[in-house]
Amino acid sequence: MKNKFKKAYKELKELKAPVRLGGWNGEDTFRISGEDNYDTCWADYYEDYTPVSWEFGINPIITNVLEKYGLYAEWQNAGVLNVYED
Repeated sequence: MKNKFKKAYKELKELKAPVRLGGWNGEDTFRISGEDNYDTCWADYYEDYTPVSWEFGINPIITNVLEKYGLYAEWQNAGVLNVYED
């Protein structure tokens, strides 16, 4: 995994975000669960439980960490966010 993916993964993991190693199609990256919203809502595809200010149902904490490393998240399906390079 590229260094910037490693750094973002580590930072999000330390924040207790629901990150998973490996991309949806086996890429050498990581993904974020949109279904593990127990203590904190990290992502909600349907935007039922998110403030209006969140973009595409993604917690700004995730967005800010990813942007710091030149990355972004995009929905693979209603339960998984893939992480990509800008």
